Amino acid sequence: MRTLLTCLALWLVGAATVVAVEKISLIKIDGAIGPATASYISRSIDEARAQDAQCLIIQLNTPGGLLDSTQTIVQSFLGSTVPVVVYVAPTGATATSAGCFITIAASVAAMAPATTIGAAHPVTLGGNPTGGEQKPDDTMKQKLENFSVSYIEAIAARRHRNIDWAKSAVRESASISADKALELKVVDLIAVDLTELLKQLNGRVVDSKTLKTAGAEIVEIKMSAPERVFQRLWRPEVMFVLMLIAIYGIIGELTTPGAILPGVVGAIALILALYLAAILPVNVTGLALIALALMLFIFDVYAPTHGVLTMGGVISFLIGSLMLFNRADPLFRLSLSYIIPATLVTAAFFVFVIGKGLRAQLMPVKAGAETMIGKTVATLTPIDSRGGRIFVEGEYWNAVSDRPIEKGEVVEIASVQGLTLKVKTKGK
Repeated sequence: MRTLLTCLALWLVGAATVVAVEKISLIKIDGAIGPATASYISRSIDEARAQDAQCLIIQLNTPGGLLDSTQTIVQSFLGSTVPVVVYVAPTGATATSAGCFITIAASVAAMAPATTIGAAHPVTLGGNPTGGEQKPDDTMKQKLENFSVSYIEAIAARRHRNIDWAKSAVRESASISADKALELKVVDLIAVDLTELLKQLNGRVVDSKTLKTAGAEIVEIKMSAPERVFQRLWRPEVMFVLMLIAIYGIIGELTTPGAILPGVVGAIALILALYLAAILPVNVTGLALIALALMLFIFDVYAPTHGVLTMGGVISFLIGSLMLFNRADPLFRLSLSYIIPATLVTAAFFVFVIGKGLRAQLMPVKAGAETMIGKTVATLTPIDSRGGRIFVEGEYWNAVSDRPIEKGEVVEIASVQGLTLKVKTKGK
């Protein structure tokens, strides 16, 4: 009996050992590198550690991103106790600019066939602190390039990758295919898909840890709702639209006090636009030209310029929108499909909506008791300082006068004092 129990216990232990499957954490980055991406990757590293995963695989396809976010990601890689594998995939994907830094910083760098890496010259990684078409001076440009070169050199040295090529990716915007990257020891391996990648990783020693990835269970870590929302928000197009909503809402509230909703929506949009402006490389000159355009639109409502200021506002708004972000950089390029309609809509908004509203406020009153001032009417009773009666606009009114007025005499309404009209003899 004891022997039977011992055998049963050994069988259960063996079964448990067989059932236990190693885990691999996986995330997918497809798009620009920004604050939401950095937060997502840092959180995924923590979750992979909590799951006791063999490694964290980051499937990457990016045109580049922001320097601050890239530095945060690189720091999280270098400080991670879980091996981080960056896999540039699927076929046709790129690890450009910030993606090049991230790939080189990984514990294991892998690429799918027909993918590319490189072009890490500091354009979107910092470059112009004011953004837009304005270029930094030669001294600042050289400082930025030297920093980027030394930064990628330090990363490549830490990961024992091709330092010379890494420096050329920054200085010369060098870009190479997956096969060339493997040949130059920029990356560690090429894999057609995740299954092949796991086979090649199995048994590989990374940071003194032997990976056990053969037959491992892949657990994908999804972006959280806030990360997903912000990843979609931090785009030049979104900031541009938010800025327009803020303009329409706040000015609409100022011209129609008490509407409340336009003001609330405009204030929320303004706060979000200012937050994005602190992250995206915005050109101050572009903002100034847009502000000038709004002033010209409003001035033209009051000035007898017959549309000259409005035309100047349209031109100023168009140029400001073109300069708002760097059109030379695809990552932060604001499309003309946004700029041209926005210019036309904004001009129409000020000319037809705000313009007509402001002019209506300046027009004389056309309804109410005030409209009776200046009208003439015959008295129904004698009128003096104590009062009398007249009939005007279909109603009987009490009337008073500083001088006595006879019944039937024609008088002119001088003012309205509550429910009493003050009249005077016509012509006096």
